[in-house]
Amino acid sequence: MRGLKNISWLTSRQVNRLADALMVSRVGRRGVIFDEKKKKRHPELAYVLLSGVARITCRNRKGDRTLVIMVAPGMIPGVPPAVSGIRYNFRCEAVTDCQIGTVPLAKFIEIALGIASADFKRMATSYFVRWDLVQLRCSNFMGCTLEERVALILLELSENFGKRDRQGVRLTLPATHKDLAELVGASRPRVTEFLASFERKHLIVRDGRDLIVRRDRLENFLAQRHSSAKRLEFGDPLVA
Repeated sequence: MRGLKNISWLTSRQVNRLADALMVSRVGRRGVIFDEKKKKRHPELAYVLLSGVARITCRNRKGDRTLVIMVAPGMIPGVPPAVSGIRYNFRCEAVTDCQIGTVPLAKFIEIALGIASADFKRMATSYFVRWDLVQLRCSNFMGCTLEERVALILLELSENFGKRDRQGVRLTLPATHKDLAELVGASRPRVTEFLASFERKHLIVRDGRDLIVRRDRLENFLAQRHSSAKRLEFGDPLVA
């Protein structure tokens, strides 16, 4: 274990403690090591690839499973935080026969860092999570229409700068059309058109200078667009 990529910094004592804590199993070629959908049903685990080669895949906008990263022996990267309105369904799969070690994430953090898991998560969230969201949003934007990008930005802003309102989530910062246009990489008039359309469809509400985002309706809108894109891509017979 001392030679495994990305955990070689552990001391000999920590490596020995980790080895004692690991539950070791084998996953055959093309087998599933973990699936984001199913992880929620089990305690949060840290995965160590002891031998073999694995890969992490996700669903793209069209519903196809696509390669994200190849994984060498060592700690398997964790699944990044979710972005509002987007479901990636990350999955780790064995490319060759693999030997996998698992340990409760809280136990791994205690062994490696000597601190409580909850404290580490609070620190990591405050320090890293914003950039994870930016990276995921930017990569996802490449496959989205402008209308969908505007919807995603509104969801993100409402999550980070919103407070609950009887009509939805009220943004606590001024969201000018110019600012939104810069965030989605479009012209202000085009963004204004889509905001007006969202307001007519009751996806957002204007209350004076405040903007209220109806998150559930916007998420349903994105889900429907995603479903329509899949049907068109694969030639759904219902689409004429």
